[in-house]
Formats: sequence, structure tokens, C-alpha cells
Amino acid sequence: MRDRCVPPADRRAMSPVVGKAMEATLVVLYLGIVTAALYGGAVPEYRAAAGTELAERAAADAATDIERSIPPDVAAAETRTVVELPPTIAGEAYRVEADGDRLAVDHPNPGIEASVPLSLPDRVVAVDGTWNSGDRTVAVVTTTEDGLEVQLS
Repeated sequence: MRDRCVPPADRRAMSPVVGKAMEATLVVLYLGIVTAALYGGAVPEYRAAAGTELAERAAADAATDIERSIPPDVAAAETRTVVELPPTIAGEAYRVEADGDRLAVDHPNPGIEASVPLSLPDRVVAVDGTWNSGDRTVAVVTTTEDGLEVQLS
């Protein structure tokens, strides 16, 4: 009778192996769920928020560089100012566009946007052009009949 209740010797070692395999499966499943939850929700929101902050900072720095490139009261002048921009924001290329009296960051992610005003003297009659991130970015100020023009190139 005792022989019937006791499993054969070759079967007793399987239960610890099966238990450890199930534990490992549960750990892998838990890690998969946590990773999916983070990359599905928290990480993209953080990247967009950080990207917006960087876009605002880049636009403000570029606006300051443009404002500094305007020469003092002179009859005729031409200046070229190199403006440093981050090569990417949130891992993607972007553009900085001049829109009259504002600089705007145009990013492929609609959640990342920034626009800053330009504080320029009245003798500046136009600000125009676009900078692409990763390219050499220069603000060129030239004298025209009407006043000074700033070209982003």
C-alpha cells in the first residue's frame, strides 16, 4: 500500500523545476506589463513635456541672438550672426520659422510647440526665413531703403 502513495523517484524532482519555471514566467510577464505601461503612457508624455521645454529654450535663445545681431544706429550695415540650435528635439529634426515679429518652432510632434516674440527696434522692417535643425543657422541683417531686414538662412 505504501508503494502506491509514493510517486516514483523519477517524478519527484519535477515539482521544484516546474515551480521555478512558473516563477520565472510570472516575473517576465510582470516586467512586460510594466514596460508596456511606461512606454504606452508615461514616457511619451514626459518626452513631449521635455521637448516643449527644450523648444521654448531654443526659440528664446535664437530670438536673443537675432536681437543682438541688429547693429547700432548706422547708415548702412550688414551683419552675419551664427545661431546655435540643438540638432534635434525629442529625437526628431525640426524647423524654426520667422513670422514677422515672432519665432516659432515647427516640430513633427504636434505636442511640441513654442513661439517667442522678437523685441526689435522700429528700424527693422522685416524678419523672414526658416532654419532647419542640423543645418548651419545664420541670421543675416542687411540695410534696405526702408530699414533693416533680417533673413534666417
